[in-house]
Amino acid sequence: MFMRTQRLFLRPIFEEDWPEVLSCLGDFDVVRMLANAPWPYTEELARAHCQSVLAEGEIRLAITVPGKLGAPVIGNIGLRPNPSGVHQLGFWLGREWHRRGYGAEAVRGIVALADALGIPCIESGHYLENIASGKVLRSAGFVATGELSPTRCMARNGEVLLARRYRRQLPGAATMECPVAA
Repeated sequence: MFMRTQRLFLRPIFEEDWPEVLSCLGDFDVVRMLANAPWPYTEELARAHCQSVLAEGEIRLAITVPGKLGAPVIGNIGLRPNPSGVHQLGFWLGREWHRRGYGAEAVRGIVALADALGIPCIESGHYLENIASGKVLRSAGFVATGELSPTRCMARNGEVLLARRYRRQLPGAATMECPVAA
């Protein structure tokens, strides 16, 4: 699956992407905001991530910036269905790519892709201290649910942090309510 936005190209993750993934996730300030990435993030982890098989219904895409010197991988974005049918959105960007609007653009792109696929609802969240991710989600039409969810952070030795939860009903599913998350 491929998606072109105004400035980005979202594409499948290839085995050869591991050095760029490692470059981005080899930064504790990025990894400490993710629930499922361990620290230290090693070459072996980056290779395994780029070679992993997707779960049924999962979408995982590299975020790239096309330019004169190629299209470097600057992050990842994905959707994974949970047992109740709600799709969970996750995304990250390497630190040098923060504060340029790429996160919001990538989220809007995957929302458009999900809508085209008939996915009725997407949920996401961020640790309370990660204010930037909240801004990205709100700018892409997500609404805070009011739920604060205790969420483990692998990079912080399994520390439990509160995460604010968000939800977005997609336009193509306007007549179908978002299912209640399990």
